[in-house]
Amino acid sequence: MPKNFLTRGHSRALSRHHKIAAAGVAAFGAAAIGLSAVPSGASTTTTSEAAVPAANVAYSAEQIKDVRASVTDQLAGADVKAEQIAAKKKAEAETAAKKKAAVAAAQKKAEQARQAKAAAGRAGERVVVKKAAAPKTYGNHLDGWIRESLDILKKHGIPGSYEGIHRNIMRESSGNPKAINLWDVNAQNGIPSKGLLQVIPPTFKAYHVPGTSWNIYDPVANITAACNYAADRYGTMDNVDSAY
Repeated sequence: MPKNFLTRGHSRALSRHHKIAAAGVAAFGAAAIGLSAVPSGASTTTTSEAAVPAANVAYSAEQIKDVRASVTDQLAGADVKAEQIAAKKKAEAETAAKKKAAVAAAQKKAEQARQAKAAAGRAGERVVVKKAAAPKTYGNHLDGWIRESLDILKKHGIPGSYEGIHRNIMRESSGNPKAINLWDVNAQNGIPSKGLLQVIPPTFKAYHVPGTSWNIYDPVANITAACNYAADRYGTMDNVDSAY
């Protein structure tokens, strides 16, 4: 039988662990030999020889140290990452709060503007209503009587102008609302002409304009009745240039 039954081709390379184990066995064997060869008093030498495998133990301790350092670094990195995430969330929350506050401020400003506009509109409406409700006033004189009569004539669609009315008044009564004619044919017939435009009572009654006094001497009533009569007979008081 051959001395070496394992051929070279089938030999296996020793792993790192196998090498370490083999070294340990060799060291242990060397220590045993030394212990049996040395006298009992030479314990110091034996101790020195037995300490040889300590180098292998030191390798394992270095690995543990590296592992601890790696774990510490990982924990430190995790803390830093957690702090970064917390800081990012805080910044995002602050940004969201600022945006929310800006939106709220803009909405408040818009609402204030809307309320101010609405208040201004209501104030304007009150002014318009107040102006519309306030009655128009006229002076108690010839100018005021003519202007008030013109407004009434306009309301009823009766033509006439300030100039035409004023001109005929000055010719008929010189602006005296109490004037009365006691010498013309009408007076002779017992129905004298009266007032600013010298209207006889039957004509005044027939052409009286609603909303005015029934007193023939009332300036406004006298003017509007005379203008109504002139519009019916002459087209307008503006066309009258003499007794009518």
